[in-house]
Amino acid sequence: MADGYARLTSKPQCVIVHVDVGTQALSSAVHNASCGRAPVLIFAGLSPYTLEGEHLGSRTEYIHWVQDVPDQQSIVRQYCRYSGEIKTGRNVKQLVNRALSFAKSQPQGPVYLCAAREVLGMEIEPYHLRQDFWNPVEPAALNPRAVETISQDLVNAKEPLVVTGYSGRNHDTVGELVRLADSVPGLRVLDCGGSDMSFPADHPGWLSLRYGVHDAIKTADFILVLDADVCWIPTQCKPRADATIHHIDVDPLKQQMPVYYIPALSRHCADSFTALTQLNTHLATSSLLQSQLSSEPARHRKEALLKSYQDRLSIIASLAQPAADGTFGTSYLVSRVRHHCPPDTIWSVEAVTNSGFVADQIQATRPGSFINCGGGGLGWSGGASLGIKLAAEREGGKGGRGKGAFVCQIVGDGTFLFSVPGSVYWIAARYDIPILTIVLNNRGAAAASTNEDIHISFAPTPDYSGIAKAAAGGKLYAGIAGRAEDLEKVLEEAVRSVKAGVSAVVDAHLDGPQGKYGGEKAALVG
Repeated sequence: MADGYARLTSKPQCVIVHVDVGTQALSSAVHNASCGRAPVLIFAGLSPYTLEGEHLGSRTEYIHWVQDVPDQQSIVRQYCRYSGEIKTGRNVKQLVNRALSFAKSQPQGPVYLCAAREVLGMEIEPYHLRQDFWNPVEPAALNPRAVETISQDLVNAKEPLVVTGYSGRNHDTVGELVRLADSVPGLRVLDCGGSDMSFPADHPGWLSLRYGVHDAIKTADFILVLDADVCWIPTQCKPRADATIHHIDVDPLKQQMPVYYIPALSRHCADSFTALTQLNTHLATSSLLQSQLSSEPARHRKEALLKSYQDRLSIIASLAQPAADGTFGTSYLVSRVRHHCPPDTIWSVEAVTNSGFVADQIQATRPGSFINCGGGGLGWSGGASLGIKLAAEREGGKGGRGKGAFVCQIVGDGTFLFSVPGSVYWIAARYDIPILTIVLNNRGAAAASTNEDIHISFAPTPDYSGIAKAAAGGKLYAGIAGRAEDLEKVLEEAVRSVKAGVSAVVDAHLDGPQGKYGGEKAALVG
């Protein structure tokens, strides 16, 4: 939950866990917060370090011995921007502020603090800190030479491309990237991570989301890599040898990745919003560049881009059709989910191999309206969706509980189980946090061979929506649909339920109900 709240708002959230075992229980959650650059403060206790009552807080329980480990911080240190131990109560505020300074500075991410019970039990005199001294590091800019070089290379290009992953975390960056695409005829933008809505789908330059593989990467003669972790996968897809590549990133060296490099002519540790603003200003004020941008070849590139965009939308629309027997795939399902959900919906997506299809059909246009994990720890979206909903209510300025943006989670079936739905939907009901969940039920993860051949098929599948309803104590709409004719009714009722303040889970049977809970009776609702 803290991760989702922090991603939508960029405001750090706090998680409190119990000593070493609680720290270990964070598991993939701290990996996701690190890869996804979510500012989260994690606090954990330490087993007491005295045995015989030497200090207030000395050991009193059996568990204080078995949970005493040599280096508790090492469990998560490699995922954190900062880790430290509070050793006295007299500087506790300074250490918390230091940790938060790391969490809020780029590249943002989780931080970890711990303290023993003796320290937490210390009596201290109250003291005051000036909070205006504890600000994040200011955003970095491009140097003037880089602005000129990148701008000139961009204008000279015949097939310019921007590859981005998380530049949209700062919602203002989206507008600056649109401004750049409007200024440079033919410029296309590919999302390679889906962490945030970085470029709107209603712009002709939109290439949607693809994980490291796209024909535009192979043909572009200029590529600007902007806040991206995996811009392409060289064994599957790589730029042409003569492509001009520049890299702008808050973490261009990827300091937490032992192996990382791209063939960029220049690398710049800079804030994407600041850098784009610099580039846009230079393009707008240079008469020489403006003459190139208004040339006849530039006009032809703009026309060709519009045609390719229209063709792309037509192809995407053609995929959103049910099969002749009434069954449906991801594209049709998500197109209908989008149709039924309100325009202000925030999409919390953890669709794994289906993510590209989901992004194609959602066609997000508003900054902050599409949020993906960014990491590799499956199970992120359950708690994150609750945090996103809380943030939408408290930060959205619409009047508090029940007034925030509609939140829809789209999740794979295995990933749904990894998210610990027993906890997610109990919390959703307990604290009145209504969300809509669409489970992409394809009987388990897709594989090169069939799932049955390698013994990973989920058939017969669990009752996904039933699990959620049981966890919520019955306070949840549970729907199942395996045919297009049933899907409309289920989605309509599910959305109505969430709008009324009650969460809903729809078990969507992709490619038919065979092997899935409910079988041919796949229109079960309630």
